[in-house]
Amino acid sequence: MINKNQAHGAVKNVVGKVQEEAGKLVGNKEQQAKGIQKQVSGKAEERLGDAKETVKHAREAVKDAVAAAK
Repeated sequence: MINKNQAHGAVKNVVGKVQEEAGKLVGNKEQQAKGIQKQVSGKAEERLGDAKETVKHAREAVKDAVAAAK
């Protein structure tokens, strides 16, 4: 399941790609740069979401292991 950070990051990444390509199409370097910036921000947010998922799964594994040991 995708968490909120992963979803928002993916959307930012796609919007950034579209903005970058639109900037290229019309020759607007500022729009290209803003698009690239959104892509970087989106990828970072996706990675944050990935890290949160990893921690969540690790916490559940520890909880299960403690319960099984009782």
